[in-house]
Amino acid sequence: MRSFEVQSPRTLREAVLALPDDHGPRGARLVAGGQDLLTVIKDDIEQPSALVRLRGVPGLDQIVVGADGALELGALVTLEALAGHAGVQRVAPALVEAAESIASPQIRSQGTVGGNLNQRPRCPYYRHPAVVCFKKGGNTCLAEFGFSKYAAILGGGPSYFVHPSDLAPVFLALDATFHLVGKAGARQVRARDYYVLSDVALDTESVRRPDEVLTKVVVPPPPPGLRMTYHKFKERASYDFALSAAAVAVRVERGRIAEARVVLGGVAPKPWHSPEAEAALVGQPMEPAAWRAAGAAAVRDAVPLDHNGYKVHLVKGVLYRALESIA
Repeated sequence: MRSFEVQSPRTLREAVLALPDDHGPRGARLVAGGQDLLTVIKDDIEQPSALVRLRGVPGLDQIVVGADGALELGALVTLEALAGHAGVQRVAPALVEAAESIASPQIRSQGTVGGNLNQRPRCPYYRHPAVVCFKKGGNTCLAEFGFSKYAAILGGGPSYFVHPSDLAPVFLALDATFHLVGKAGARQVRARDYYVLSDVALDTESVRRPDEVLTKVVVPPPPPGLRMTYHKFKERASYDFALSAAAVAVRVERGRIAEARVVLGGVAPKPWHSPEAEAALVGQPMEPAAWRAAGAAAVRDAVPLDHNGYKVHLVKGVLYRALESIA
């Protein structure tokens, strides 16, 4: 591990001013729980000159549940606190399911909402310190032609990593808004517009600028009768990332699906919104035929590589189980 200094700002403005203006390899990096950042530093994937600790910045660890069911979640809220909050359990159970699916109790006690949303790819080529893949300045995605078991089947190219966040698909399904503060001021970005594919940018996975801090996530009140869930399939029963996941929210009126929201995880370089699956559900009875149709629609445009064709079938199964659980 290369040496770096640690800065401990006491205000949000101080934190922003300590951040760089570009994605240069030696620029300062934000650190909250450090569960992802410290691993990429130890593996020499990132070599920041400084870490800017957010723990001392007040107000970023708050959970506010409005009387109408709206949520405000500070970026420093731990996954443990999110999963254990009675108000979140009541109005957004899918968020609780997603938080509880992440890693181990020890990691959830330190990992944060902001950290989970902004973690770097878990691709074994990207994480290997001796490999120079597309994401690290190379000229090819080694997963495309090599070991592709964990790679993307949707939205891939030129890089085929999958986005590792479990919270992000749920926030997209709930139409959340991300609040950012940088040197140019504050702005809001809808969750569905926050992440970018690798053909848009290779040095980042989101529209967050290097000098911006994600301060909070705001979830609007869920419409009456909205049923939601998050289902995740892991290679191991505990402490693992999704091979496939689905955040689903539906509203049923008079026996038929009036509204559907489907976002997939573990299968694309960003949380994958599937309007095709939603269209297959809306207007249909909440029954297995519709769930199977949604699964087929979700992977209609999938392009599996040599070792990840199983994900096509896995998506169908995970989405079916998710819909079945809220029927």
